[in-house]
Amino acid sequence: MTRPTSLTSKPAIYPWLVVAMLCVVGCLNYLDRMMITTMRSSILEEIPMTDAQFGLLTSIFLWVYGLLSPVAGFLADRFNRSRVILVSLFVWSLVTWLTSYATTFEQLLATRALMGISEACYIPAALALIMDYHRGTTRSLANSIHMAGIMTGQSLGFVGGWLAENHSWNHAFSVFGFIGIGYSLLLLLALKDPAKSDREESHVPEKAAGVNFSHAIRHLFANRYFWLAVVFWSFLGVVGWIVAGWLPTYYKEQFGLTQTMAGVYATGYFHAASFVGVLVGGVLADRWSRTHRRGRILLPIVGLCIAAPAIFVASSASVLAIAVGGFMLFAFTRVFTDGNMMPILCLITDPRYRATGYGVLNLFGCMVGGIGLYAGGALRDAQIDLSLMFKVGALLLVVCAAALYFIKPIYSEDGKRLE
Repeated sequence: MTRPTSLTSKPAIYPWLVVAMLCVVGCLNYLDRMMITTMRSSILEEIPMTDAQFGLLTSIFLWVYGLLSPVAGFLADRFNRSRVILVSLFVWSLVTWLTSYATTFEQLLATRALMGISEACYIPAALALIMDYHRGTTRSLANSIHMAGIMTGQSLGFVGGWLAENHSWNHAFSVFGFIGIGYSLLLLLALKDPAKSDREESHVPEKAAGVNFSHAIRHLFANRYFWLAVVFWSFLGVVGWIVAGWLPTYYKEQFGLTQTMAGVYATGYFHAASFVGVLVGGVLADRWSRTHRRGRILLPIVGLCIAAPAIFVASSASVLAIAVGGFMLFAFTRVFTDGNMMPILCLITDPRYRATGYGVLNLFGCMVGGIGLYAGGALRDAQIDLSLMFKVGALLLVVCAAALYFIKPIYSEDGKRLE
């Protein structure tokens, strides 16, 4: 595997190899964290626990993951990004393998917390590394392809349940733990940060020894556009968690579907639309950015303005086909933001703090999104109809679009300050 002497060399093969390598890591990242939910019955047969305790296994991961994301992002800004990625992959894969030896609820809980710590370091570092290698007309597409890899991991969560059913739940964790450990050793030889000459040409920042975490946080929150990004990402997280958490139940209750068919409509069709949408969004954003400085910001706004009425109509429909079509349209256009959030962040934050900034967004997205998911359950207990919750979600999407509209670029694609 050879690298070009410069990121602007033709053909620039290595930047795309970075995306390909990280797609596999992103897939493993979400597969390892998600598959526990698909093997619930197998785990409960060997480790009895209440539903609340089983739910806590996911909650503890989310809380630890969110709380540590800003610090994890800073590590990627302060040190070598590729090494942060490698250590993160190796440690969470080791924890995945160790999970196969858990015999009590407390041991499972500890491994989920450890996985939250190790996985928190991956996303900010990976997205920042992709931004280092891809600028201008390839930035959004490169980020979107990586997001498609993550979505693939989400969709493959069922593999854990299949392995647990045909072998044992321990076997599933052992297999994917070994795969991750082996892949981390392979990447040790292949994954690198941009060379010093590339940094000088592209304004990719050197790791500044004098920069500290508190300075990074102060710098980010002194930026009014970063505040708008936090509001935008947090509300978007609320809608995302509500739809992901309650759409299968909505299909089942509203249209009298079986649990299996409700799951097919809520995940199969939905994730397929999201997968295509994130790639289309990346291509369109790159093209729009050639002619308009705010192209990467405007495309997600358009997507949200389509997604909001789509989810409103879908949650009001009495015909299954209309509901499925509406939620698929929502899934297709809402993910325009997923493929462009890091490129947008590059337009409004100092290049030194890209990963830290994304870590902060992760923190708020996880915390506020988790609260929204819990609030949805509380509303359900109060006999509030799910269709009303989805309509509130449509309103929140409009708020997200408004927050995004007021964000203006203050850095160019290559990291130069504009104002």
